[in-house]
Amino acid sequence: MARSTVDPAQVRAAVLALGDWLRDESQPKPGRPDLASAVRGTARTLAAAAPGASVEVRVPPFVAVQCIEGPRHTRGTPPNVVETDPRTWLLLATGLLDFDTAVASGALAVSGIRAGELARWLPLVPL
Repeated sequence: MARSTVDPAQVRAAVLALGDWLRDESQPKPGRPDLASAVRGTARTLAAAAPGASVEVRVPPFVAVQCIEGPRHTRGTPPNVVETDPRTWLLLATGLLDFDTAVASGALAVSGIRAGELARWLPLVPL
């Protein structure tokens, strides 16, 4: 998948392939390429749906995207950051985990007054 384009069918297929593992962590962990495809696809879907550069979403080691309209950040650490691990991101992207619950549990780190705006764009690919 090209960096600048998002094919909704490819993203949905990538996420569906991980559905059993997302619903039940005791299932075998997906391979790195499959996990990367789902994470990158959903993050880029977010960036396309909520264009802008006021919030940076980081899902290391796979992707970081800027999204949501507002003041643009160009140097150093952005003031509005959302960061999490790949599984938590996919749980959020599929609606299997609520934004506030993820923040309260510490699985989702948010900083800046605009970071919470991400919640209104979720889920991206409901399971």
